Amino acid sequence: MAEGWARHLKADVIEAYSAGTQPKAVDPRAVRAMAEAGIDISGQRSKSAMDLMDMEFDYVITLCDDAQQSCPFFPAKTAVLHHGFDDPPRLAKDSVDEKQAMRYYRRVRDEIKAYIESLPESLYGST
Repeated sequence: MAEGWARHLKADVIEAYSAGTQPKAVDPRAVRAMAEAGIDISGQRSKSAMDLMDMEFDYVITLCDDAQQSCPFFPAKTAVLHHGFDDPPRLAKDSVDEKQAMRYYRRVRDEIKAYIESLPESLYGST
């Protein structure tokens, strides 16, 4: 969702790449939540952080605690920051129905949007 928001809201100032510590298929509920906001992430693919190791980044921002704990090493010029969000699949796993599950996805989607809207200005004080 973060890559989708970054490409939608900040493509003029941010070149966004998303990767995970354990890549898997793009979550259909995340696709649906983003579609409700007018953003199609169905063509995105899950990538491993290791897939991007040959690229140079100014910033790497981890968004979940698992990623923060196991984020690979990046060169010294790369600022590695953490801004944690709840994991929607983890929140939704005990949902009584799809409606309740989607509430978690929508909440996290909107929290990520607010964070992306604050970029890159919020990074200036983080280095």
